Amino acid sequence: MRWLFAVFCFSLATLSLASPPPTSTEKPIDKVLVIKSERKLHLISRNETLKSYRVSLGKQPVGAKEREGDLRTPEGFYWINWRKISDKYNLAMHISYPNARDSERARAQGVKPGNMIMLHGTPVDEEYPEWFFHTLDWTEGCIALKNDDMRDLWSRVPDGTLIEIRP
Repeated sequence: MRWLFAVFCFSLATLSLASPPPTSTEKPIDKVLVIKSERKLHLISRNETLKSYRVSLGKQPVGAKEREGDLRTPEGFYWINWRKISDKYNLAMHISYPNARDSERARAQGVKPGNMIMLHGTPVDEEYPEWFFHTLDWTEGCIALKNDDMRDLWSRVPDGTLIEIRP
């Protein structure tokens, strides 16, 4: 019985560290809206845009993700469902792609839908500065932000937040 209590406490502690609540002076974020054609990510609270960031997309930014390896960023409704500190991309927040519609479309085409679509920061690379990545679409389907912007997003957006990605 003690081990069950220890596991419960550890899980609770891990969850509280994974998704920091917004400070009391901030409006809660209801939704993250990405508009691919504008290369913008908007933080929405009660239909009001609180803040916007410039983003980079997959190397093939036009069209919805159809299969693994197509270098496209998905389009549709998803959830930010977990986060991690990434060795390669600093901070990363997972998007719940594929949803049921994405999975069915891929199954009908006989392909894998792909996975591991993230909101993440920019690599720290001595050869290429951060501004280099920030001015082009370079990911394999993820949505990338400057590291300062990603830190701000990380602190403001809790796990379980809806993310809508539009063309």
